[in-house]
Parts: sequence; C-alpha cells; structure tokens
Amino acid sequence: MRDIDLVRVRYVGREGTERLVRLEEAAEVPFEDGRMARVIPSYVGQGHMPGRYWAATMGDFVEYESVLESKWLTLLDFDREVTAFSSQPLEFDGIDGRGAWRHTPDVFARRRDGGALLLDVKNPQMRDDPRVRLQEERTRRVCARLGWDYAMVSEPDEQRWVNVDLLSSARRPLYLGEELVPRLLELTRRPVSIGELMRFMEFEDLARGVLFHLMWFQRIVTDLDRALRDSTLVKAQAEGVGR
Repeated sequence: MRDIDLVRVRYVGREGTERLVRLEEAAEVPFEDGRMARVIPSYVGQGHMPGRYWAATMGDFVEYESVLESKWLTLLDFDREVTAFSSQPLEFDGIDGRGAWRHTPDVFARRRDGGALLLDVKNPQMRDDPRVRLQEERTRRVCARLGWDYAMVSEPDEQRWVNVDLLSSARRPLYLGEELVPRLLELTRRPVSIGELMRFMEFEDLARGVLFHLMWFQRIVTDLDRALRDSTLVKAQAEGVGR
C-alpha cells in the first residue's frame, strides 16, 4: 500500500462547533478538551455495554462503549503520566491506495510532556479480522505523521488490571479519614506489609480505604504485577512523584 495521499480530521471543539482540518493542523488541536466526534449508540439487545466512567484525572465523566473500553479508561486514569483523556475524540477521513476510508479512534490521551496517545480498543476475537488489521495499519501510519503514539489494545494484563480495578474504588476525593493520611505516609517511609500497617490503625476498614486512595494516586506504591495481599509490601513514594 502506498503512502496515504490525503487525510483530514473532523472533530467537535469544546464550544460544540464541528471543524474539519488538514492532518498537519490536527497536531496542535487539544482533543482532550473537545466533545465527542461520534455518539456512542445505546439500544436494547446490543452486544456490549456502554456507560460513563468518572475520571479522577479530570474530575469529570468520560463515556465508553464497552466494558473492555472502560478498563482502558481506568488504566489511563491511573497512569500518572496522563494529564487528560477523551472518548471518540476525532474522525479520520482519508484516501490511500486502497480507496477512501474513515475511522473514529476510541480514546485520546494527553501526556504530561505534551505528547499524545491514541488508542483503539478491540475485542481480542476481532484482532485477526483483515478489516481490523487494515484499520490499525492506516491509523498507525497517520499517528506517525502526527508524532503521536498509537496502540490497538485488547484485554489488559490480568493481574495488573485486578489490582488497579481494586484501587480505583478509592479514586474519589476523601470525605472520611483524611486525618489518617500523614500517619500512613509516615509509617510507609520504609517498606512495610499492608497487614503490619493495619495493626497501627484503630479503624482498620477506614484506614484500608485511605491506604488504597493513596495507592491510587501513587503517593504509596507497590508491585502491581503481583496479587495485593496483607503480606504485600508498600512504601511511600518520594515527595512530588505521585499525583
């Protein structure tokens, strides 16, 4: 397939105005702040479950089209290098050696260094579909021209997802237990097991929730590629590193 000859980008700005720009102009557009370029359908009997995810990163809701997509929104929300993200952010309208094509990627993420990441979330059973592979190839080539990172993803690593999903339950602002934060940070200056840490807490259930909140914001860290147990070692992150 020869190089893409023409690609335009359609998006809807924050104020609700639809715009169509050349690909080169799209590199400067803050897609993380815009509105959705495509409405996610919702109807009785559909094969996936759309919904809304509350993102701690922005303090706002982001729509998703499937449970699988909601997992990746959660992982982006947990990523301390991501400062904002949006769903269905833009539509590519292109022409190449195989004809005209259009595609609306699933998620756009802005990184702390100003870089961008575009994600397509696909059911693993569809990854070998020739149409999906062509879509991936086209989108990857366009993102390379924009200087963006691109990935087509399916199921995340199972153990890491289980851990991040658990911590995400504590991602909202603290309304109870805020007074425990300094004590937990002090006790985790050196590695300590979760079980040992809880022995110092008068109200263990409350303290565990506050601990998970601090771990979500990565003020206290651990190895998330292993199962979280009372024997898991945790440690306070260096000041200014976590969110």
